Amino acid sequence: MPLIALGLNHLTAPVSLREQVAFDTDAAGTALRELAHEPGVDEAMILSTCNRTELYVSVAAGAEQVPEHWLNRHHHLTPGKLDEFLYRHDEDAAVRHMFRVATGLDSMVLGEPQILGQVKDAYQIARDAQALKAPMDRLLQHTFAVAKRVRTDTRIGAHTVSVAFTAVRLAEQVFTDLKQACVLLLGAGDTIELAARHLVDKQVRRLIVANRTLENAQELASHHGGYAISLADLPQHLAEADIVIASTASRQPILTKAMVERAIAARRRRPMFLVDIAMPRDIEPSVGELSDVFLYGIDDLRQVIDDNRRSREAAAREADAIIDLQVERYMAWRRALTLKNPALDLRHHAELYRDEVLAKAQSMIARGKPADEALAFLANTLTNKLLHHPSARLREATMSGDLDLLHAAERLYGLDQETSGEE
Repeated sequence: MPLIALGLNHLTAPVSLREQVAFDTDAAGTALRELAHEPGVDEAMILSTCNRTELYVSVAAGAEQVPEHWLNRHHHLTPGKLDEFLYRHDEDAAVRHMFRVATGLDSMVLGEPQILGQVKDAYQIARDAQALKAPMDRLLQHTFAVAKRVRTDTRIGAHTVSVAFTAVRLAEQVFTDLKQACVLLLGAGDTIELAARHLVDKQVRRLIVANRTLENAQELASHHGGYAISLADLPQHLAEADIVIASTASRQPILTKAMVERAIAARRRRPMFLVDIAMPRDIEPSVGELSDVFLYGIDDLRQVIDDNRRSREAAAREADAIIDLQVERYMAWRRALTLKNPALDLRHHAELYRDEVLAKAQSMIARGKPADEALAFLANTLTNKLLHHPSARLREATMSGDLDLLHAAERLYGLDQETSGEE
């Protein structure tokens, strides 16, 4: 069945549209089961991150438009709204795209390692939803091996620059000395964990971690010398923050314009720097209209990231060469699934001959024939039956000079090895 990769990302769609088609972790399994039961869909996986939403789908012939129609319908979008923003890759191009995504070659941060973990999470959700079969399961396993090899054999991961690192780097440009800053982190996932590590390296003055589940905030804060609060207590602590970095899985904004406005008043107009790297967004866009507030979104980080991209471009070319080779290997395996295996037919015919001749030998013994005579009949007849067609074809090849068939026969029966071993 044709393999399709369909999606949009930071290069093709604005953040306002990306957040409309994002899938949160809790809903992804249900959505995936829904997609997998669409007419003509054989396998499916959904990858949804802050920078992309992608569907990887195997479909029957004639059902190639089903994934796009489902995506619009699932998110209650006007038909055609996504047309100019979507990209689509088919067959080997879809395999190449998956490899490039998993290795970070298609990321905003070239070579960033976090995307591989997100692909693995998407794979696990697809397995739990029983939305995968052998071809795509094999593709995902191959993808993880390719990503590991690219990390090992190239310098694509040297001097790793993640979105979290970039957010901290941008904060450092605004607040020259982070040792004097209080930073509020919204969320407790991998991105916020990375941000916390970078902030601790910068010896930030104070770290506050806010999360919907207080226990998760406490665990993260305890590892980095921070202070944990629940999101319900956020209004009481927001004014303390010089810097806010947000990355939760909330479907609705966590910080509203009114909340930030009150915090700025309590700070007596001391500026606040906010970075929203969540998808959907955690901070209402209108917050950026306030005086003394500097709001940056995920797309605003691109300039900082581009400065670090050039040093990795040589490694990216090496990674692409590895990927091209591995795409062909996977596609060769996939093509083999559609080929008729002559070994199965050969074994089937041999077993029919065996059963036929064995029945005759047993009948001979039942009629009083000596066992030696029955065994000789069994061995000679079975040998003749098994070799009759190959022998006839080889005689024809010898007479016609068909060297290709003669050499293939030697390889097939291992005769070339026997010959090379003779003195």
